[in-house]
Amino acid sequence: MDQSQRSAAAPRLASTSTYYPGPDEIWERRKPEEVGIASELLQEAIAFATDRRREGYPPDLGTHLAAIHGSKCYDDGIILGPTKPHGAMTGIVLRHGYLVAEWGEPDRVDMTFSITKSFLSTVAGLAWDRGLIRDVHDRVKDYVDDGGFDSPHNAQITWEHFLRQTNEWDGTLWDKPSSAGNPDDQWRPPAPPGTYYEYNDVRVNRFSLSLLRLWRRSLPEVLKELVMDPIDASQTWQWHGYRNSWVSIDGQPMQSVSGGGHWGGGMWISARDLARFGYLTLRRGRWRDRQVLSESWFNMATTPVQPTYGFMNYFLNTDRQLFPSAPASHYYHAGAGANRVWVAPDLGMVVVVRWLAPEHFDGFVKRVLAAVKP
Repeated sequence: MDQSQRSAAAPRLASTSTYYPGPDEIWERRKPEEVGIASELLQEAIAFATDRRREGYPPDLGTHLAAIHGSKCYDDGIILGPTKPHGAMTGIVLRHGYLVAEWGEPDRVDMTFSITKSFLSTVAGLAWDRGLIRDVHDRVKDYVDDGGFDSPHNAQITWEHFLRQTNEWDGTLWDKPSSAGNPDDQWRPPAPPGTYYEYNDVRVNRFSLSLLRLWRRSLPEVLKELVMDPIDASQTWQWHGYRNSWVSIDGQPMQSVSGGGHWGGGMWISARDLARFGYLTLRRGRWRDRQVLSESWFNMATTPVQPTYGFMNYFLNTDRQLFPSAPASHYYHAGAGANRVWVAPDLGMVVVVRWLAPEHFDGFVKRVLAAVKP
């Protein structure tokens, strides 16, 4: 797709009556009944999501991460990036952009683990929209020349392979071999790129480094200028890398940020800012009269190759496999802990829930949907 086609696919849209929150506290609130939600039933859902018996990760995340990763065969358990204890079980409900309910600590900046990947793929989308990536099926080797794609195996990897976590990149990055990221803690020879889905943070971090070399700018700086400032996010979010993930770009030291919190780092952000990002995706990349991220990119990001996975980290509810209580059109951005940004396009809703154990997420969804009036 050439630049004229990209522009045609993602026009600047005229202003409409759709509500978008302003900066800081300029966020209109609505009582649940004003937007078609039963207050009493919504409170039951919130009580479910704040019951400490259903809490996910323990608050001391640094100790927890070192323990779970240090027990693996191919992972030394060394935490390379910063960590912090997490706060209370927290959430936000938006409908049509209006703030309907909040609980816990919605302004607290916490680790968000793999929701970071949704921001990482957004930075790739920004590059594609601007022609820095000409085609997601192009080989990364044709854009990045740093030794990471010299082997015959790695030379086959495309941008789409990274975006869909089917890349099978083979090597060591930031002192972690690719086998350290294997979620099943099993070593095996890498498969041909594109044939095997594997949720592997070493390979995600190789994707992040590749995007840094492509942009030749700090990825947090790119995200702030082109996404977070346009959607009036706060200035409190932070995107961390590792103590050893510094490289030189055009003679300037830059940190390659991590794509999750596997070994610390990643996106640290408030539930309020996560809700803004979720609303951006609900609006298919649009914020007021600006197309922040093209609708063409959004369409690719929400098209599955794996049945329930689009681009990182869009988890799709295909055939209602992920959370059966919701329609198949719903999806979420997901991170460990658990962190969820649930997007319900048919209802105009975005729901953020943090530190609710993942096995209880569908129960929460069921209760929220019971509160929404037809």
